[in-house]
Amino acid sequence: MPSSTTQETPTGTDGVSLSHGLKQRHLSMIALGGVIGAGLFVGSGAGIAAAGPSIVVAYALSGLLVMLVMRMLGEMSAAYPSSGSFSAHAERAIGPWAGFTAGWAFWVLLCTAVGLEGIGAAKIVSGWLPGTPEWAWVALFMLVFCGANLAAVKNFGEFEFWFAALKVAAITLFLVLGVLAILGVLPGTDSPGASNLTDFLPNGGEGLVIGLLASVFAYGGLETVTIAAAESENPVQGVARAVRTAMWRIALFYIGSMAVIVTLVPWDSKEVVEKGPYVAALDELGIPGAGQLMNVVVLVALLSAMNANIYGASRIAYSLVERGQGPKGLGRVSGGVPRIAVLASSVFGFLCVLLSYWRPNDVFAWLLNMIGAVILVVWIFIAVSQLRLRRRLEREAPGQLVVRMWAFPWLTWLALAGMAAVFVLMAREPDTRVQLYSTGGMTLALAAVGYAWQRARARR
Repeated sequence: MPSSTTQETPTGTDGVSLSHGLKQRHLSMIALGGVIGAGLFVGSGAGIAAAGPSIVVAYALSGLLVMLVMRMLGEMSAAYPSSGSFSAHAERAIGPWAGFTAGWAFWVLLCTAVGLEGIGAAKIVSGWLPGTPEWAWVALFMLVFCGANLAAVKNFGEFEFWFAALKVAAITLFLVLGVLAILGVLPGTDSPGASNLTDFLPNGGEGLVIGLLASVFAYGGLETVTIAAAESENPVQGVARAVRTAMWRIALFYIGSMAVIVTLVPWDSKEVVEKGPYVAALDELGIPGAGQLMNVVVLVALLSAMNANIYGASRIAYSLVERGQGPKGLGRVSGGVPRIAVLASSVFGFLCVLLSYWRPNDVFAWLLNMIGAVILVVWIFIAVSQLRLRRRLEREAPGQLVVRMWAFPWLTWLALAGMAAVFVLMAREPDTRVQLYSTGGMTLALAAVGYAWQRARARR
């Protein structure tokens, strides 16, 4: 076990280590921007339509769960900085098969997400430039971000720094305008008061459940900062600072903006789903060009997610190979970057885009269902790993507990119970049931392969 004064320095299969090119400002913005994704700007509309004003409760509940998960992950990542993040922690705490399962499932999720985000970004740009093929825009975005990630980790950091700055500025401006309008001090608008909040649970408990499930999966992206921390100048302090600010970021950006939207706009307004809740709210305020303004913000969010997911996928793959759990070629490092892993992750993402054109109704749909609940599987591995590693750290290296999980072990068990409850709710809903079963099938298959590999390695 490493001492409290040492940290893991990842080295590739050729003995060359990853660089430490990320600065604290990069980490801070990656953490800040990681919680502001296209799922928040667009996907939250379906949750509002189902849950009405109670979507605020749904986001608060799922936000509480995410805060607990991030605190657990932060505790382990500050103690054991690693580009493998939760995958490396699962291997250390549970066994190699667990690291294999969590890592490769997350890799598939990130690579598929790269393709989905590319498709979404291409639709926006081709809408501005009619007649241009969407696939060409996807290819261009892939080339740009693949190239940026191939060059140096600081390029990824710079892209994310400015993308995150734009997203933070946009949502902050939205919140300021919304609060001023609610207070009745925004020129040209009248305060809606509580008129849009009277029917708090319009579709009863069922609507709240649908909103809760929608909100859980909108929080994806928070894990990237713990992956990136291993390549920062000061991994332990960097991840500790990022995790400690997670609470107010989630409360402000997610729960705060949902509260503003449902106060300003009737929950059953068609525009909430058709245009997106943020555009609907800005239209309600009479902000000129609101639709195009939010399209720019959503485009930035999608491009930011593409960049972050190529980075995250390549580092997870690299870490798995470094631990002997994947093709050795993916672990080659040159210029401080695992370039083969970057290329492989980008190619897989572009293959997902091609499948969306070639086989949209079977292969692509199956792929989307298969990754539907991966983030929950990852969260369970995080919670179980933290339960086991915390005891070990307290015994053997208490100085490495720079970040501590609150009220351990009770809140860890509460988080696990919350995850189990989400699985039960997914099994009850027809739209999410198939995702649950497909993800479960992939997870079991990966676990079987990982366990067989673990047994084979033990016999050598």
